[in-house]
Amino acid sequence: MKRAFRKAATSIFLIVVVAFAARLEFAWSQTAKIPREVLSLVPFQTETGHIAYSVATGKGYASPFQRDSGPTAWLAPVYPLLVAGIFKVFGVYTRASFFTAIFLNIAFSAATCVPIFYAGKKVVGLGVGSGAAWLWALFTNAIMIPFEWIWDTSLAALLAAILLWATLEVAESERWLDWIGYGLLWGITAMTNPALAPGFPLLLGWLVYRGRRKWPLHLGKPAIASILAILCCFPWTVRNFLVFHRFIPFRSNLAYELYIGNNENYDERRIRLPGVITQDLETLRYLQMGETAFMDEEKRKAFQFILSHPRMELKLLGWRFVDFWMGVADPWRTFSDSESLLIRGILLGNFLSSVGALLGIAALFVKRNAYALPLAVFPIFFPLLYYVTHTSLRYRHPVDPIVLLLTAIAAGTLMRWPRQRSADGGRAVPTDLAAPFP
Repeated sequence: MKRAFRKAATSIFLIVVVAFAARLEFAWSQTAKIPREVLSLVPFQTETGHIAYSVATGKGYASPFQRDSGPTAWLAPVYPLLVAGIFKVFGVYTRASFFTAIFLNIAFSAATCVPIFYAGKKVVGLGVGSGAAWLWALFTNAIMIPFEWIWDTSLAALLAAILLWATLEVAESERWLDWIGYGLLWGITAMTNPALAPGFPLLLGWLVYRGRRKWPLHLGKPAIASILAILCCFPWTVRNFLVFHRFIPFRSNLAYELYIGNNENYDERRIRLPGVITQDLETLRYLQMGETAFMDEEKRKAFQFILSHPRMELKLLGWRFVDFWMGVADPWRTFSDSESLLIRGILLGNFLSSVGALLGIAALFVKRNAYALPLAVFPIFFPLLYYVTHTSLRYRHPVDPIVLLLTAIAAGTLMRWPRQRSADGGRAVPTDLAAPFP
């Protein structure tokens, strides 16, 4: 019986099936509460849906607010083009398109169990790998987000998990094909969610350091990976330069995002983050000014606010830190005031996984685990962009698979610690998490 239970608990096939079923059941239950005409239209009323509409109707990659406003670089192209393809096949703003987009999000999210399972297995062992995959399969945010947002969020989480797994594998690979695939993977990721791109030079530097004993022959493989990653972004960058006459390698809207989180609507007496910018007013300004002039103006206003309110910016930085990891800037008050079990479950899950990730990083570095740095890169460096702009519940989701892997590592370490102390007569003994640094 114990052997059968262990086999089932460590079966990646079973974990993926459970993950897929949990997400599908949530989507089905939510869909039953929403009118048919709403499902076909409202979920696509975002920049992603508007750009996809423009592409699918032959107007090009344009109009992030649906009104004809000309070419845009508001979003990186992969996911909007994917939604445009769905529109082409299943119709623009139809229930069939909605269900297809949600099904793909669910598939992306459930498939994320696989790279997390194998990454955890490589870093620590089968128990932690399967534990991390189960955590992801049943994580409240991961069940909810594929339905709630037709956005690149679920795809980005899958890509981040694959990138971690690929980094661990390619570190020991001598095959040129593996490094070529690694570079292409980073290029696709940058064209999907550019917020993950800053991790590339850090992980590439780690890979170069790992192969330092094979210099100079080893440098050719990281070099080809870098070149291919850049080449994946090259057509998009050239298109943006020809259209906007400026260097835009990924997205054009950083200034707008900066202004959302740093603006004059902040009210210190209410002790809260800056007020939400009225989209109707901003859309009107965008349509009147055009994308380039609009972004220049947003950048000017954001920097003016930041430079003239330095103490306030420190407070905002702290609140955005809490907001990123908890989903709200005032988690305790939200938890105590809310009567929704879902909201409380989200807050509790965010808190436990955040603490677990911190403990997991500490455990890896204390034990001198060979893979400590690649795992730490994602939760440490990915959020930096959001600390200075603004945050949302879904913004941390691309690194949630790695956060849960680190939580599983922390849980595994804590579970083994009493047994190690008992085996050594009460004296704590370091637990071997994996091979030490060379």
